[in-house]
Amino acid sequence: MPPTYKAPLRDLRFVYYELFDGADLARLPGFEDATPDTAEAVLEEMGKIASEVLHPLNAVGDEQGCRLENGTVKTPDGFRDAWRLLREGGWMGLTARPEYGGQGMPYALGVAASEPMISANLAFSMYVFLTHGAYDALDHHASDELKRMVLPRLVDGSWAGTMCLTEPQSGTDLGLVRTRAVDAGDGVYRLTGSKIFISAGDHDLAENIVHLVLARMPDAPAGIKGISMFLVPKLRPEGGRLVPNGVSCSALEHKMGIKGSSTCVIDFDGSTGYLVGEANKGMRAMFTFMNAARLHVGVQGLALSEAAYQAAAAFARERLQGRALTGAKQPDKEADPILVHPDVRRMLLSIRAFNEGARALTAWIAMEIDHAQSNPDPERRREADDLASLLTPVVKAFQTDLGFEMANLALQVHGGYGYVREYGVEQIVRDARITQIYEGTNGIQALDLVGRKLPAHMGRYLRRFFHPVQRFLEEEAADPAMQEYVAPVAKAFERLQRATAWLAQESLKNPDQAGAAATDYLHLFGYVALGYLWARMAKVAREKLAAGAGADAGFYRAKLATARFYVQRMLPESGARFATLMAGSAPVMEFPDEAF
Repeated sequence: MPPTYKAPLRDLRFVYYELFDGADLARLPGFEDATPDTAEAVLEEMGKIASEVLHPLNAVGDEQGCRLENGTVKTPDGFRDAWRLLREGGWMGLTARPEYGGQGMPYALGVAASEPMISANLAFSMYVFLTHGAYDALDHHASDELKRMVLPRLVDGSWAGTMCLTEPQSGTDLGLVRTRAVDAGDGVYRLTGSKIFISAGDHDLAENIVHLVLARMPDAPAGIKGISMFLVPKLRPEGGRLVPNGVSCSALEHKMGIKGSSTCVIDFDGSTGYLVGEANKGMRAMFTFMNAARLHVGVQGLALSEAAYQAAAAFARERLQGRALTGAKQPDKEADPILVHPDVRRMLLSIRAFNEGARALTAWIAMEIDHAQSNPDPERRREADDLASLLTPVVKAFQTDLGFEMANLALQVHGGYGYVREYGVEQIVRDARITQIYEGTNGIQALDLVGRKLPAHMGRYLRRFFHPVQRFLEEEAADPAMQEYVAPVAKAFERLQRATAWLAQESLKNPDQAGAAATDYLHLFGYVALGYLWARMAKVAREKLAAGAGADAGFYRAKLATARFYVQRMLPESGARFATLMAGSAPVMEFPDEAF
């Protein structure tokens, strides 16, 4: 029984237009056309493409993988047709600026539409979203001349994009990059070097690929202060045609998952490149790409968990094994469906509660990014940017750590069938594993949170989160009907506050304290963030039911039941994370090196 997939359109509408005011985005300059009706049509159409076109190709991509033939990467059967479909539908430019051929929709709508695409086929989506990332970096940092040359072609999908950071000796530590860029005059440079682990580094979907490459000029300062970004096309425009540019794929990686996405070794042999932004300021430009990519990877954790949940829930409804502990529920059949068993229900509800909470967190940050970029009020822009900066590492790391965990739970629901390929869930597990690694490993995200985001601007970033949470908890404290949701969140939030104060004090004395606590602190933060949003979702659901929800009553009752499960069965994990991080660095750092 291979899995099927259906986009969670009702829940997407709930978080974007009931929990948050998605209609408010249409009041921002430039987004006047982003009405709720438009958003609804966009999400419905992407849901249809995801279930009918992309999802059937998911197993194909996993089975066939990519292959390198005569220096060119061939993608799996059906991928080129899917790319053409998205091109013709204008999907490549959904959030791009109209002056480059885009539709100018809000970033948040692009994020919402990305979830079904990723759930249906993560490997294929990599080609699309790396192109989007290249567009964003160039839009923010490239010269007008480069923008005119490249952006319309990225928007219409005739060209694709990548980012080229990693080298064998330079992964997280980009200051070790050795790829060289020599000024050739006339505003161009010659790049020489090799990059590894380049997602979508070569393929046959588009006529050209532009690489955003980190490289070092001969006289550049050491470390990351000497890194510049260059745009290096695979084929160079010359005299109205495209000619080879010394860019080649010399190998494909053989991976655990996302096999339909080409992961390449890319070699540059005197390739013509164009400086993006300022010399030796390449990290600034690259972080525009990386920050968007990190949020996008957080969406991947959610999206794969959603696909896993749908497969597991369908299996649990149909698989007959044993009888309910309280007596047969379907005595006319030889056994009850495994959905009756408490532990199966625990696993399914864990996945569901994570998915709906993560969807709310993703929507919150995506909408804040729109305000950070487009709100006419400077203070509102700063507030939004602060919150997005604070929570981006949480979204990336927490949602991918738990997304992988939830995919494993879905496999467990399937029992032995989950371990075989025909049921599809083992592919989800394999695909999900990379999300904890690329775009900055989750340990690096945790260090970013405790080392950079917490102390930033004397704690200003933290106040953007702590203040609204505190205010909501105080406002709801007087409502007896909300206590079952609010009281557990208040306890967890108090732990987060105590942990934050402890980290601020102890890390000044010993930086290893922050390093040893970082991952547990990030998870504590994630559990509290989802708890806060679950309490808010419960409030909305109660209000809708009180007003007479009609045909949606079942949806809101399920929302309340899922909220109850989260705060009672998942949020207590925050206590374990608090206790672990408060144990300090000694159990980690005092272990003798020679004993490893």
